[in-house]
Amino acid sequence: MKAAVITTVGDAFAIRDDLELDRPGADEVLVDVKASGLCHSDYYVATTEIGQSLPAVLGHEVSGVVIEVGANVVGFAAGDHVVACLAGFCGRCDRCLSGRSNLCRNYPAGTQRSPGDRSRLTLGGEAIAQFSEVSGFAERVLLHQNNAVVIPHDVPFPQAAILGCGVTTGAGSAIRSAGVRVGEDVAVIGCGGVGLNTIQGAALAGARKVIAVDIQPTKLELASTKFGATHTVNAADQDAVEAVRELTAGGVDHAFEVIGGIPRTLEQAVEMLAPGGTAYIVGAQPPTSALAMPAANFLFQKTGLRGVFMGSTNFKVDIPLYAELYLQGRFNLDDLISRTIRLDEINEAYADLAGGNVARSMITSF
Repeated sequence: MKAAVITTVGDAFAIRDDLELDRPGADEVLVDVKASGLCHSDYYVATTEIGQSLPAVLGHEVSGVVIEVGANVVGFAAGDHVVACLAGFCGRCDRCLSGRSNLCRNYPAGTQRSPGDRSRLTLGGEAIAQFSEVSGFAERVLLHQNNAVVIPHDVPFPQAAILGCGVTTGAGSAIRSAGVRVGEDVAVIGCGGVGLNTIQGAALAGARKVIAVDIQPTKLELASTKFGATHTVNAADQDAVEAVRELTAGGVDHAFEVIGGIPRTLEQAVEMLAPGGTAYIVGAQPPTSALAMPAANFLFQKTGLRGVFMGSTNFKVDIPLYAELYLQGRFNLDDLISRTIRLDEINEAYADLAGGNVARSMITSF
């Protein structure tokens, strides 16, 4: 099959047409990919040394059609439309059995093949690393059934794909992780795909003020006109912390940092808090990044700082929910898709993403 392969950190994606994907084994689902999103996390892995095994096929935001299922698979059949999600789970540990699959003790091992088994993905007989148990920059993907969920046929594939990461991470950060309540004030730093979903998640939850913070005027306009931001702050023109505190008479209940890799924006999220508020680390952080802030600030202001991964999602519940809200006209997915591209345009599309020019590009042609 055809796929985009990354061999060395910092190199461009190479388009290969000679990769081999194994047949589905026990608990596995083979999917014909119809849309694959270019998430910033994949670009981060491709350009930053974090210990990812290489060569690898990246990509984790995928929708498609089931081709074949393996033994023991329940709830999937050929022809089903599905969304892949990297927030897999074993389904057997105490966290999974108590409804907290996002805290699975055995992930990712619980959805991987056993050591010594044939790799799901190979090139010339050699194993190719499967990124986030998905590897979606390819014509087909082979997934554990606990890394996929069925969705209605009415949801277009590009919109469906973004449910697998950008939506569950962003909206989930507000709805699941923070538990935003009616009347609370929220600030979101960074209005890319994940940030826009954090904004609309907070709006859906009933936040009183949803303040979008960015340095790109076009992103701020999109946040306010299409995703529910009540106020915008251009951090290139004014002090973001001062502006947010002024808008809220002293700070927000929840501040989300959705950029990643910039210690100052994390500090700003904490500084934007009202007494008792919580800041959330949503954007991907380098392994060596550190945050140095006076502990007394947290103690006397009764504030908190919390890490969030994939919006604390139970994706088997959340993705069908967001899909239904989309079909009801209550959740915006259409404006998250900047454009559709071919697989061989992936390097140019990531250059545009790095420049802050697009929300999300979707590979729809392989």
